[in-house]
Amino acid sequence: MARFPKALTFDVVGTLIDFESGMMDALQKLCGVAIEREAFLSAYRGMRARGQTLPFPQDLKPIYLQLAARFGLPETEAYADAFVYAAKDWPAFADSVEAMQRLGRHFKLVAMTNTQRWAFSGMEKTLGMPFHDSITVDDALCEKPDTAFFGFARGRLSRDGILQGDILHVAQSQYHDIGVARKLGYTVCWIERRKAIGGFGGTIAVETLTKPDYHFSTLKELADLADQGGLQMLYS
Repeated sequence: MARFPKALTFDVVGTLIDFESGMMDALQKLCGVAIEREAFLSAYRGMRARGQTLPFPQDLKPIYLQLAARFGLPETEAYADAFVYAAKDWPAFADSVEAMQRLGRHFKLVAMTNTQRWAFSGMEKTLGMPFHDSITVDDALCEKPDTAFFGFARGRLSRDGILQGDILHVAQSQYHDIGVARKLGYTVCWIERRKAIGGFGGTIAVETLTKPDYHFSTLKELADLADQGGLQMLYS
C-alpha cells in the first residue's frame, strides 16, 4: 500500500530563496560595483568552507570584509552591515511561492534553516508565509549538517505525532542537507537549482554526491508529482 508523507521539511536558503542572486543584487545596489558572479560565488564558497563562528547571516559581515578588497568593494563596517541585513529581502526562486502553496494543500510544511530568526522572518514573508512550523539556528542552537539539528526537528514534529518515517526532507545543498539526511535514514528530495548552470556556486562543495530518492531541478516538479499523488515515502 502506498504511504505518503505527513510533513515536508525544507531547507530555505538556496532551495526556496535564491541567495546567490540576492547577494549579487545587494552588492550592486549597495556598492554600485559590477562583479563577475561566478568569481564572487566561488570566493564566497571558499570562505564559507573555512567555517564561521557567527550564525548565518551575521557571518556574512566578516566574509564581506575579507573579500572587499579583492572585488573592489568599500572596505567599511557600514557596507558590511548593510550586506548582512539585505539577507532578509533576498528573492525567492521564480517557482517557490506557487509550488509551496500547492504542496501545502497536501502536507504539513516545516522550515529547517540555518538562518537566524530575524532574517528568516523576512524570507518567510517573501515566500507567502507557507510554513506550518519553522526551526531556525536560534531554536536548534546548531547548524546543519550537525545531526543535532535534525534531532531537534524530529522532537518538535513528534509533538504532532509526526515521526521520522513520516517526513520527506527537501533541500538543495548536498553538504548541509542531502548527505546527512540520507545517512540518518530520511527519504530525501534534492532540488538541484544549479543543474542548468553546473558547479556549486555559493554552496559548499562535496567530493561525492549523495543519490537522493527524488531529484528535480525545480520545486515545481515536486509540486507536480504531489498533485498527481505520486510523492510516496520510501523509508519507514
